[in-house]
Amino acid sequence: MTSPGFPMVSLEDVSRTYPGGVAALDGVSLEIRHGELVAIVGPSGSGKSTMLNVVGTLDRPTSGGVRIDGYGVSDLSDSELSALRATTIGFVFQHFHLAARVPALDNVADGLVYTGLARAERRRRAAAALERVGLGHRVHHEPHELSGGERQRVAIARAVAGDPPLLLADEPTGALDSASGAGVMGLLRELNASGTTIVIITHDREIAAGLPRRVAMRDGRVVSDSATEHEKPYSPGREEPHVTGREERQGAGRGQPHGAGREAPSWGAAASGGAA
Repeated sequence: MTSPGFPMVSLEDVSRTYPGGVAALDGVSLEIRHGELVAIVGPSGSGKSTMLNVVGTLDRPTSGGVRIDGYGVSDLSDSELSALRATTIGFVFQHFHLAARVPALDNVADGLVYTGLARAERRRRAAAALERVGLGHRVHHEPHELSGGERQRVAIARAVAGDPPLLLADEPTGALDSASGAGVMGLLRELNASGTTIVIITHDREIAAGLPRRVAMRDGRVVSDSATEHEKPYSPGREEPHVTGREERQGAGRGQPHGAGREAPSWGAAASGGAA
């Protein structure tokens, strides 16, 4: 299987300005290819979290162009953006965001509600995702019965249960001790090796230094990118890792030149917010 002819993430001269004239992003241009593992690094206030919100389609830019997996974000309605998030993007946050007194299995399965899958299928996928992150023996444990590292693994399982091609992780080790953090980073590398494009937002330069590509931000701008300074992030014709469950979703847009875009997604219940 060859890689699509368009990036997984494309930002072109993107700015995000808030009331009062605060420019959280200022003319950011960036491409992330399918299968990359990238760190977005910078101090507090550098704009990296705003970039995550824009890439994750949680926030729309004030100006500039954003494409996710070939789809032009500005061309999509709110329901279509919800469908794109439900099927294409997984999120991992620093503080887990797990529902209290809800078993791990249901915490993960509930993350699939907006995919339109039936409850039994959501639970089946949730169990498989927990097994994938090494928690197959903890499916019935509630968050307060899990360690910090295990809770973050549940959060990662929730993010990947729908097999999204893009995973956005916001300070995924920030609330963990060093041993648990190393375990989570190892898991993210394994997911990337299976074909998932992963973008990690971090202020920790040690974590960033251990990743193949590092994009540094300051004052809302990209100030350095190891891909452009040292190596290219992608080689045309390189075989993309085979990952089941994604080909049908991505196949419609393959072979299109970058910039041509893809038609607005139409994913049934995911777009309408319905679930069985």
